[in-house]
Formats: sequence, structure tokens, C-alpha cells
Amino acid sequence: MVCEARFVDGLSDREIQELFREAREADYHALADEVRALAAAFEAPASPEQRAEARRQLARLRTRLGQIVAIDFFGAGGREVVDGLLGGLEGELGAAEETSAPPAPAYGRLADRVWVTRQGAHVDRIASAWLIRRFIDPKARFKFVPAKGYAPRPGELRFDMFEAEFTHQGDRCTFEVLLGEVLLSEVPLADVDAGDPALQMIAEIVHDIDLKDGKFGHPETDGIRTMIAALCAACDGDAERLRRGAALLEDLYGYFQKPGR
Repeated sequence: MVCEARFVDGLSDREIQELFREAREADYHALADEVRALAAAFEAPASPEQRAEARRQLARLRTRLGQIVAIDFFGAGGREVVDGLLGGLEGELGAAEETSAPPAPAYGRLADRVWVTRQGAHVDRIASAWLIRRFIDPKARFKFVPAKGYAPRPGELRFDMFEAEFTHQGDRCTFEVLLGEVLLSEVPLADVDAGDPALQMIAEIVHDIDLKDGKFGHPETDGIRTMIAALCAACDGDAERLRRGAALLEDLYGYFQKPGR
């Protein structure tokens, strides 16, 4: 027997989905705060007992993350934040116990690729896409997929999604990871270097909007947060969000390049 049901209280499917996302976003945010508290309490070098306790707490938080993911039916954005924070703390514990070098990245060339990310692009995905096409891969093509259940095809590069080649690491958002570990190390350009204040400023603003931790606290952040929210409210399509977001970020980049900005 096949049945079809609809809500009759005036809420559209999109509004119902947004209510689910908001609820899971709150769960992810609370869990991220717990991970930050654990990271603040853990100080290397630590004793074997302290490391063991940290690993027990990490296992508990991983379990809690799995419970939230299981009821996150529409892909709230906070999962990448928590994954990055947990991965960063796991890396610190691993560094305290191992001396072997981390494996080299296996994503291959970066030119003329298909870059895959979650549907419903917001600030980190919009800014990362601008950075990719502006500085890393001018011929980049973007593909938007469901947050859960997507199997990548050969040659695709994923960003800002679960198990992506480029996503949150520790307390760094995807834009920061791309800037620090790809653009400045693997794609050196004449007009971009590690001291580029304009790109660094954008990275810090994107960080504060995406992670909601107020780490950098620039006065421009609230205004840019509102502009991004307005852009996303006005655009249903992800390609249009990226297009309009790129124009905004290009203007911001030029603005922050001016002396004294």
C-alpha cells in the first residue's frame, strides 16, 4: 500500500525541512561547545591517564554526534564544524602518541575539476567556491548533492561536506583550510602570499560566521553575515548563490586590499 500525506497547517515542505535543520543545528552547536571545552581542558604534554580520559570523552562525543546525524534528515550545516573540532582534538592526541609523518594528500591535480558540495550553500561553501574559482581552479565546475548518501565519482573533489577532501579541520572552516593548505602551499600566485591581508580578513570573517565562536570579532562580520543571509533567502538555487556571492566577495576582496582597511 502506498500513501501520500501532506501537512495542512499552512507550512510548506521547505518550511518543514528548515525547522528540522534549525533543530539539528542547535544540537550541533551545543555539541561543538562541548568539544571546545574538552580541547581547552586538554593540554599537551599530557600523562597517559589524561590521554586515556580524553579519548573516553572523545568516544562519548563521537557517539553523540552519530545520534544527531541519525536524525539529521535534511543535512544541517553544523556537522562539518563538529567533525572538524573532533578531528583536530584526535590529531592532538595522536601527535602526543605517535611520531610518524601524516600521509600525503591523494587528491591529485587541482585544475579543471568538478568540485562537489552539499546543497543549500551558505557562507563557507559560497566563499570556498569563490576562492577555488578565483585562485585555485579557474575552470572549476560545481556540483551540488544531498548532504547524506552521495558516492563521489572518479575525479571529483568534495569540499565542505562529510568525508570531503577539503573540509573543516580542527577549528578551521573549509575556506581557511583551502587558503592555508592548498592556495598558499600548492598554487602559489604572484599576487597571493601568506601575508595577503585581504584574503586573511575574509577567512576570519567567514570563520566567525560559520563556526559562531567569535574568535576574531571583526566589526564587519555582523554586516556581512546579514548580507549572506539575505542573499541565501533571495536565491533558491545554489548556482545563483555562488554567482551572487562571488560578486560580493570580489568586492570585499578589493575593499580589504586598500591601504588602511
